[in-house]
Amino acid sequence: MDMLALFFRTVLVYFIVFLTLRIMGKREIGKLSLFDLVISIMIAEIAVFVLEDMGKPLVEGIVPMVTLVVIQMFIAYVSLKNEKLRRIFEGRPALVIQNGKLNREVMKRHRYNLDDLLLQLRQNKIVDVADVEFAILEPSGKLTVVEKDAANSQPAAKQQVKIRYEGLPLPLIMDGKVQDDSLEKLGKTRFWLKSELQSKGIQDFKDIFFCTIDHRGKWFIDKKR
Repeated sequence: MDMLALFFRTVLVYFIVFLTLRIMGKREIGKLSLFDLVISIMIAEIAVFVLEDMGKPLVEGIVPMVTLVVIQMFIAYVSLKNEKLRRIFEGRPALVIQNGKLNREVMKRHRYNLDDLLLQLRQNKIVDVADVEFAILEPSGKLTVVEKDAANSQPAAKQQVKIRYEGLPLPLIMDGKVQDDSLEKLGKTRFWLKSELQSKGIQDFKDIFFCTIDHRGKWFIDKKR
């Protein structure tokens, strides 16, 4: 009997949680802001407590769930009318890359590092930062990328640097520090790197925040300000 009661309680809780999430709207499935995530986690936790304690009346789980749904719907409605309140609960999009340049202040404010950026660019099927005109970090954490127009991109044929490595663009400098393992893959030295940078008007490695090169010899350099 206990197992049968647990089975029916599980089925009932499932449909209650499913119904509450449906009432909250389809946007919960496609995009979870911080506020949405908190509500969803709390509903899931309440459902677990109800299932763990068979002696607890279902109403003690249903009432908190309904309360959370009402709160969410109320704030969602008010947010539609009030932009300031919407920004408080959902946050603002942040320009991580603007006009082809990395925005380090934004990255620092959102605790968003270069590894995070490169990972999400690859998820957007972009392997070279130099191909990006704008990258927007959405409140949900998703990265929206706008690529540079191919016509405005610097032709790889004009690049005179020939390298052995073929694959993803290699980071040569990250936050002013030379990546020696990348130079080793290229079969190049720090002296070569310094000469190349000096030809581009850069005298010191520490003046560069991020620098990459791909197998075509295409450079991406973001200098510190």
